[in-house]
Amino acid sequence: MSTTDSIVSSQAKQSSWRKSDTTWTLGLFGTAIGAGVLFFPIRAGFGGIIPILLMLVLAYPIAFYCHRALARLCLSGSNPSGNITETVEEHFGKTGGVVITFLYFFAICPLLWIYGVTITNTFMTFWENQLQMPALNRGFVALFLLLLMAFVIWFGKDLMVKVMSYLVWPFIASLVLISLSLIPYWNSAVIDQVDLSNIALTGHDGILVTVWLGISIMVFSFNFFAYRLFLRGV
Repeated sequence: MSTTDSIVSSQAKQSSWRKSDTTWTLGLFGTAIGAGVLFFPIRAGFGGIIPILLMLVLAYPIAFYCHRALARLCLSGSNPSGNITETVEEHFGKTGGVVITFLYFFAICPLLWIYGVTITNTFMTFWENQLQMPALNRGFVALFLLLLMAFVIWFGKDLMVKVMSYLVWPFIASLVLISLSLIPYWNSAVIDQVDLSNIALTGHDGILVTVWLGISIMVFSFNFFAYRLFLRGV
């Protein structure tokens, strides 16, 4: 076998789909659409059907190209086990690395705040309304949930990814069942009542403002930057 054939054969073996690829794909699916189900439909629906359609057009390029660029940046470092801090320092120097890491931290930190508040609210609502249990101290609940998530991360990324991949299946099943159960309540009023002559392009309730505010929710909803960094060692 020639050297060229060996290289082609090696590349074919490396490009074949593995079980770990499926696990990571399911994990990424869960992290990418989890917030999208919670936040994006509610905020996007406030502006009517036209802003929703515009945001649907923008969703793919914003989510795909940004995450692809980050993935390429993370894979461009010389150290296979290096994180984003080491990679940006390698490309942009010590000062540039500190600045980019600082900006990255402030891009991720608000997401953690939002998730912390949302998880606490969801648990409190479920505890009080569905289980009909007495109200708990909010600070204690928030601390307990944060420590619980940190405890799971303590076991390492492999367990976390595996748990996420398993949780995706009931999540998908629940989405399908809820969607099917809502079919009898569908109506076309949101489309029939659209009057293009009364739609404002600018202003407080204009399309541009609605889409601009919706983009921030959309970026948050489909964001899995932190999860994406783990793929470097896969």
